[in-house]
Amino acid sequence: MSRHRIQLVDDDPAARAAVREYLEIQGYEVLEAETAGMAVEVFRTARPDVVVLDYRLPDGNALELLPRLKAIDSDVPILILTGHGTIDLAVTAIQQGADQFLTKPVQLPALHVLIQRAIDRHRRVRREVAGSNATRHPPIDPFAGESRIIESLRDQAGRMLTSDSPILILGETGVGKGVLARWLHESGPRRDEAFVDLNCAGLSREFLESELFGHERGSFTGAIAAKKGLLEVADRGSVFLDEIGDVDRDLQPKLLKVLEEKRFRRLGDVKDRSVDIRLIAATHQDLARAVQEGRFRDDLYYRINAIPLTVPALRDRQEDIPILARQFLDGFARESGRPAMELAPDAVDALRQYAWPGNIRELRNVLERAVLLAGEGQLARKDIPFNPLPEARVVLAEAGDLTLEAMEKRYVEQVLLEEGGRVESAARRLGIPRSSLYNKLKRWNHHLSRF
Repeated sequence: MSRHRIQLVDDDPAARAAVREYLEIQGYEVLEAETAGMAVEVFRTARPDVVVLDYRLPDGNALELLPRLKAIDSDVPILILTGHGTIDLAVTAIQQGADQFLTKPVQLPALHVLIQRAIDRHRRVRREVAGSNATRHPPIDPFAGESRIIESLRDQAGRMLTSDSPILILGETGVGKGVLARWLHESGPRRDEAFVDLNCAGLSREFLESELFGHERGSFTGAIAAKKGLLEVADRGSVFLDEIGDVDRDLQPKLLKVLEEKRFRRLGDVKDRSVDIRLIAATHQDLARAVQEGRFRDDLYYRINAIPLTVPALRDRQEDIPILARQFLDGFARESGRPAMELAPDAVDALRQYAWPGNIRELRNVLERAVLLAGEGQLARKDIPFNPLPEARVVLAEAGDLTLEAMEKRYVEQVLLEEGGRVESAARRLGIPRSSLYNKLKRWNHHLSRF
């Protein structure tokens, strides 16, 4: 992860040198500018974390420069220094968006404290925009269980925490790929920064491009104001792109540029911006096949596939099912304020024998329904409302000689048959977007008329 960037704007070379040397000793990267025009250029392209701005400049002053910088990024803290401060000037500067207004000579240790406080505030803003909880909580454990396969996953993931290389998480729908992605962020060196997650399934190219890269005012019909993209929100943090296989092929080169050059361009902008993120991607698709079929770029595939992690299906770790069930039941009890329910032996046997096509997500939903319907006491086999697809369960449970895709294909066919060929209701039962189901049917050359 790169150092925090401080933009220093002052036309006095000696003053800049003194502040720069002190800040570099404190571990910051210092970006310099000596005019308002240079300041705008550096601010737009380098994305500083804090700006330290001298009031008087050869081509203007700080009050004239403030709105220009705020129009580019209103969240970046700006500290103004002046040798001729007045109360009225300070009030005006704060009203226009300055975070601090300081008179010279400023004590460098005091300036350091103000810079660090500004960075902390900026970090909290990004976390809030990203939907991350600003209060630190222990990361959710995605490795609950005692099976050899989950212990292997724990070991692999632990070795990747300090790396900044992209990570590709593979696994079926519902296995917990998003939980693992958040754990990787919360347990790594970027834990104090924003974690942004976006499910790419079913999103149009235009919408996804605007969400990721942002746009300038007037860049398209309806763009009445500039918008910061999720990449900017996640600067110095992590971006989790779920179902990356659904990203439009025309958008993939722009994503590759972010990974290789740490630069991107907003829609409607003419200049690149720098960004420092770690990409965590996930998919249930066979991306290698998507590359062969021309649906996914090979250069992007090789870039994100440097560190692959495969989350096992729940049916492949049956010994972990009672442990996961116990955790879910304890969690339901805490949320409802009721005593935790126990599992009868026949209920445990039933949970372990079921094929769990929806994986951990389905296990949680089944247990939640059971708790709501059974009231208090002990959950028996009769209390557990498995999905009414006995034929599909048998197919999955006895399909040891089939490939994963063949098993998935059979299960999808069964659900479509049960739903009379209605894609929307079938997708809802499968727990996937309607567009993803259409993509599967297209890949398998299926025709809805057969259902």
